Amino acid sequence: MALQILVTGGTGYIGSHTVVELQNAGYKVVIVDDLSNSSIDVLDNIEKITGIKPIFEQLNLVDAERTGALFRKYPDLQAIIHFAASKAVGESVQIPLHYYRNNLVSLMNLLDGQRKYGVANIVFSSSCTVYGQPEVLPVTEQTPRKDAESPYGNTKRISEDILNDSIRAYPELRGIALRYFNPIGAHESALIGELPLGVPQNLVPFITQTAAGLRDELKVFGNDYDTPDGSAIRDYINVVDLAKAHVVAIERLLNKKNKAKYEVFNLGTGEGLSVLQVVKGFEKATGVELNYKIVDRRPGDIEKIWADTTYANQELGWKAEKGLEETLLSAWNWEKRVRGIQ
Repeated sequence: MALQILVTGGTGYIGSHTVVELQNAGYKVVIVDDLSNSSIDVLDNIEKITGIKPIFEQLNLVDAERTGALFRKYPDLQAIIHFAASKAVGESVQIPLHYYRNNLVSLMNLLDGQRKYGVANIVFSSSCTVYGQPEVLPVTEQTPRKDAESPYGNTKRISEDILNDSIRAYPELRGIALRYFNPIGAHESALIGELPLGVPQNLVPFITQTAAGLRDELKVFGNDYDTPDGSAIRDYINVVDLAKAHVVAIERLLNKKNKAKYEVFNLGTGEGLSVLQVVKGFEKATGVELNYKIVDRRPGDIEKIWADTTYANQELGWKAEKGLEETLLSAWNWEKRVRGIQ
């Protein structure tokens, strides 16, 4: 019988790709999402890719009563992958209370449910934002966490502390925090990808929407950083590579191969690329010239960060495989399909 996994935020960008990889690996998936930043149509597209339509429940996990009812409805859950969160750095600076309430209360309600209903395992969607602007690059899992540059980043840091403290206190719990760098791209089928509601907060959707004519121009936030071309540097990882790491993490917990009750892994490529390098990479991969403009730095952004992935590569037996141009082309193919562009 297939093991049942709860995926919160499973109709979202990273969540939907992870559901595909879980179903391809033989797991039965229950998705929980409030559809605040995703579409119900994603379920049909997951089914087109995998042949299986995942179970879906629409709710916000901040609602403790409904979260408890979810656990009662699905007593066979073996593990949780927790993606559901508000995630835009810039927006979090403007409406911090929304971010703290949504991101922290939902995690605590899940942990309460796990304890009460006997679900031991959780994989948590964390972020390299917990490192702030590191003094030494690349960052390892031992790099000190710093004060966050944004309320969003702070919710990830506090969530890690909540998770770590809970796992230490309650013997029945164990978990893995996966610190993502910058996920980009789309599934090779072009059936799922990143489709933010409203104005995109992330670089690549803004690039593809500009290329598609939805945006007049791409804003590059800052050209006076201490980087080779003045634009900020990030570690951009293909979303399918990232999704596959979640399957590995779940299997590590289910098979009790974890070396501690709480573990942390960096998920990136190990290479830092500037915003302008990504812009040029998109133009090269697609043949589409972008209209972009340099503007002032954005509040909450850090200058440069990329991962040392040695520990994740060795311990998980996982490695990011897809290159930048292949990844950017997949994002463009997704955008074209969504917009009906030939």
